[in-house]
Amino acid sequence: MIEMLSSPEAWISLLTLCALEIVLGIDNVIFISILTAKLPLHQQRTARNIGLGFALIMRIALLLSLSWIMGLTEPLFSINDHGVAGRDLILFFGGLFLIYKSVKEIHAKFEAPEEEGGGAAKQLAGIIVQIMLIDLVFSLDSIITAVGMVDEVAIMIAAVIISVIMMILSAGAISRFVNKHPAIKVLALSFLISIGIALVAEGLHFKIPKGYIYYSMAFALAVEVVNIRLSTRPTSTDADQK
Repeated sequence: MIEMLSSPEAWISLLTLCALEIVLGIDNVIFISILTAKLPLHQQRTARNIGLGFALIMRIALLLSLSWIMGLTEPLFSINDHGVAGRDLILFFGGLFLIYKSVKEIHAKFEAPEEEGGGAAKQLAGIIVQIMLIDLVFSLDSIITAVGMVDEVAIMIAAVIISVIMMILSAGAISRFVNKHPAIKVLALSFLISIGIALVAEGLHFKIPKGYIYYSMAFALAVEVVNIRLSTRPTSTDADQK
């Protein structure tokens, strides 16, 4: 452990993996923010922290069972000479779930009134269950990426802890920003649909580089932020009237 702390390569690996985990965790935070927006204000932070706390526990548990994760890449059965592994099934159905939830949120926003979820405790429990389901998909994707980059489990665990702490600290601000601006919320849901499609495709062995998705959504977000800034600035006509 002491040798690892004094190794520049270990620190570079840790910083690189932290940055990657934070980027990969953005879609998780956005999904949690949109789901928890349905809860009363005093319950939103609790639900976000429980969801991200579960993500942390799940990722550490997955790292401590690397042999099981590697076993998920072994084919369980074949369809038309294409092997189907446990990882493929998790990514495929997780992607479908993400697409379904995102499309449902967009439909509810434009076409249907928001549904009441029964009691507050029941609604909170239902949202936490949904967060846990999607946490499994995002955690599996994140850990498999980490395993491909770093050999030391201790570095992976440290990077996961740091990235989840950063996600917890930023989740509130991201949630408020997304829910304050309807256009940003639709953009975020579109981003989740794109991620869901990428997960489904990966489950079917069609690799869509997520860098393209992140870049296109970052560009669209930047344009929308500029649009928001311009729409809130007073025009020359308004200044003349004052």
